[in-house]
Amino acid sequence: MKKIFILKILFPLILIIIGIFVFSFGYHYGYNQIPKPPVGLPANADLTLLWDVWYKVEEKYAGELDYQKMIYGAAEGLVRSLGDPYTVFFNPEDSQIFKDDISGSFEGVGMEIGIKKGALTVVAPLEGTPAQKAGLLSGDIIFKIDDTFSRDITTDEAVKLIRGPKGTTVKLSVLREGWSDAKVFEVVRDVIKIPNIQWELIEGDIARIKIYQFSSGLDSDFSKLVPQILDSPAKKIILDLRNNPGGLLYEAQAMAGWFLKKGELVTIESFGEGREEREYRTTGRESLSDYPTIVLINQGTASAAEILAAALRDNRNDVTLIGEKSFGKGSVQEPIDLRGGALLKITVAHWLTPDRDMINEKGLTPGVEVKLTEDDYNNGKDPQIDKAIELLKP
Repeated sequence: MKKIFILKILFPLILIIIGIFVFSFGYHYGYNQIPKPPVGLPANADLTLLWDVWYKVEEKYAGELDYQKMIYGAAEGLVRSLGDPYTVFFNPEDSQIFKDDISGSFEGVGMEIGIKKGALTVVAPLEGTPAQKAGLLSGDIIFKIDDTFSRDITTDEAVKLIRGPKGTTVKLSVLREGWSDAKVFEVVRDVIKIPNIQWELIEGDIARIKIYQFSSGLDSDFSKLVPQILDSPAKKIILDLRNNPGGLLYEAQAMAGWFLKKGELVTIESFGEGREEREYRTTGRESLSDYPTIVLINQGTASAAEILAAALRDNRNDVTLIGEKSFGKGSVQEPIDLRGGALLKITVAHWLTPDRDMINEKGLTPGVEVKLTEDDYNNGKDPQIDKAIELLKP
């Protein structure tokens, strides 16, 4: 009888405890699903304005609403407001295009582009591609792609407009230094295949090493060429980084190891004031570190190519940079996968040279400036190579 009495008292209490637990769990779970204000949001940044606009659009807009498209648009606008052409939000469709690009499986015209002084600029037409064959040069300003003006679009948006299936044509309206009028280039798209590296013996004892890009496999390819260079009559090196748009930091670091002593500083990754920096150093090989070396750079030398050129210049007194000021692309982007297949490519750091000079938007100034004009290009002349040979000759 006493047990039944106790059960009659305990059973309602147990139900109440279970109810409280379920309510508490549901409340906290639901609360955690609500988007929280960004950490450190200033008091004068009124986030409710965004929701006011959203609700007014719902209430007043006469057309049909695509809610997912509205969310993508809001995210894109937030990122665009940073004013950084290399920090970009991709919806799921554009995210897949971006991933295809960095894997190397794409069709297009074959050139690297970037934003310089607010204008869409050709960083470098790549070797043997439709862009190079059409006559596009580093430094060309593209102000219109087909019927779309480029002034207010990001580099990734421009890439999407320029890329396309093999055999199709894109019209690029271009301004070039020294021109009084713009010119339209009609470029036929193709499958883009670019070599990593080539070398040749010139003037009897100079190895001219041309690096086209710092893509995956460059160091492996170069390791097969080094024995050929060492076994040749070559006693000096011209390292040609002109029109090299960059690529993977790892490959630049590995390449530096052939020309520098083990443990020398290649570059510094700076994450901003008050944050710890990261240093990248050579890991060995050193096979070409005693060869007198000249590095050729121009407006198309960017990113990883600028890192390698600066590393050799800052660590070795016998290395001279010849040519024109480089592009100045020295920021680091991290791709972050988001829900639903979207992606955020965000600038997280900047590269510094071993002497702690900022590369981004400044570029590298050559020790010996030699311009290569359009006439030189069209007539097969190369005064930059000529100057390098002159300085290397006794």
